[in-house]
Amino acid sequence: MPRTPSRINVVGPAISSFLDGLSKRVYTGDELSTILYQNRATWKLPDYVNAGKFVDFLVQTGKLSVREIASEHYRSATRYIWGKASPFAVALSLRSSAYLSHGTAVFLHGLTDQIPKTIYVNKEQSVKPRSSSPLTPEALERAFSGQQRRSAYNFNYDEWTIVLLSGKNSGRLEVGPIAADTGETIDVTRLERTLIDITVRPAYAGGIYQVLEAFKSAKERISINTLIATLKKLDYVYPYHQAIGFYMDRAGYEGDRTERLMKLGTPLDFYLAHGIKDREYDSKWHLFFPKGF
Repeated sequence: MPRTPSRINVVGPAISSFLDGLSKRVYTGDELSTILYQNRATWKLPDYVNAGKFVDFLVQTGKLSVREIASEHYRSATRYIWGKASPFAVALSLRSSAYLSHGTAVFLHGLTDQIPKTIYVNKEQSVKPRSSSPLTPEALERAFSGQQRRSAYNFNYDEWTIVLLSGKNSGRLEVGPIAADTGETIDVTRLERTLIDITVRPAYAGGIYQVLEAFKSAKERISINTLIATLKKLDYVYPYHQAIGFYMDRAGYEGDRTERLMKLGTPLDFYLAHGIKDREYDSKWHLFFPKGF
């Protein structure tokens, strides 16, 4: 007698159709278990079809792949990919409520022609009190004399390096969804927030020369009102508006567009980046920058 197909094989097309209809392409094991639990009655699957059997079946259909996101120093992560998934969605799956930022956002906003091999994923810290210590020239000199601290929380996925950041708590200020070419929705900092972020942490965008190129590319798209409003809400201790104004001048922005940044004041000498050895001084923005920049 011919073998009667199992129930999961009978409803296999319905399961595939269900997953095809979701915008999500990257899953954890727990998320696939939840899908099974929520749809078991609809699909009339018997109890012996547990999460393991469910995943095995999806892999056998050829549309679900099992991938490892490896790290030399941290626990590797297993992810299940339905069909095709962008590496950005894979990276975001490592942390809940995270979003793409810095150099990755520069690329996604079309501000660079370079295809990055590093994906920056920002998971905000908890709310911390603002420093009450007065900002002095000596404090600024100490803070910017050394190299910028960089996250060592790295993972490898195919040819990509995923770097997990613990950014300043902002309540996901100026973060929004965009559609990846694979159909997924991914969260990324918006244009003006991206320019602020890479000014604050240029090493996460390839350095100050790449930051300048991003400002040049954004010239016709940037809203100064949005940029200043975002900068004020981020409420940094350091006067990053001086560095932003400097970049805008170098990128050829009209004077009336930088005037509002100048009105925020330049009471202290500031620094374009950390660890500048040979430096020059911009008297307009009261800013030290690397010699020859």
